[in-house]
Amino acid sequence: MHKKLKVVVVFEGRDAAGKGGIIKRITQRLNPRVCRVCALPAPNERERTQWYFQRYVANLPAAGEMVLFDRSWYNRAGVERVMGFCTDQEYEEFFRTVPEFEKMLVRSGIILIKYWFSITDDEQHLRFKMRIHDPLRQWKLSPMDLESRRRWELYTKAKETMLERTHIQESRWWVVEAVDKKRARLNCISHLLGEIPYEEVPPTPVVLPRRVHNPNYLRGPVPRDMYVPAVY
Repeated sequence: MHKKLKVVVVFEGRDAAGKGGIIKRITQRLNPRVCRVCALPAPNERERTQWYFQRYVANLPAAGEMVLFDRSWYNRAGVERVMGFCTDQEYEEFFRTVPEFEKMLVRSGIILIKYWFSITDDEQHLRFKMRIHDPLRQWKLSPMDLESRRRWELYTKAKETMLERTHIQESRWWVVEAVDKKRARLNCISHLLGEIPYEEVPPTPVVLPRRVHNPNYLRGPVPRDMYVPAVY
């Protein structure tokens, strides 16, 4: 924010790989005015007729902002490819376009960092089973997630193709070993800090102003039935 940098961090990985967990840890101590999360739903009818990258461009940062993409334009190389939501022609066009698209972002002054969270077959199976049996986390499982489990090998092939064809000098991929959640989060945060040039910024002294007291002010009563019951 102090140097007016523009930062985009892309988080990709299989379902239950830990993307949401690391994003939560990064954002919990940051100002939401300058650091925001972009997690777009499936495109609607109108968006499907637009240039593929158009809805992502609308969410790019201005100076002094950082945007964390919880899944990104790489949906086309992953879920859309595996689930048959795009044609072969659209898939190939994505790979022709995305390197140029990302080079444009970098030339415009955006710091672009891409992370792939990697987990094993057994670890995803374990995390899915834990979600199934935990009523507080069952909401994390969608029919698409369950189908992705069945298509593990297709996702592996799609991931390998994606990394091979989009790992370029201007915007390389960083793979985070994510079987151990705590280590993955610490390693990713440490790496992210190393990728962004920063320095100690002296805080501006904050002086709390004196409260204005008006001798004629009378606070009006609030009816008791408006209060939340004091159960605790």
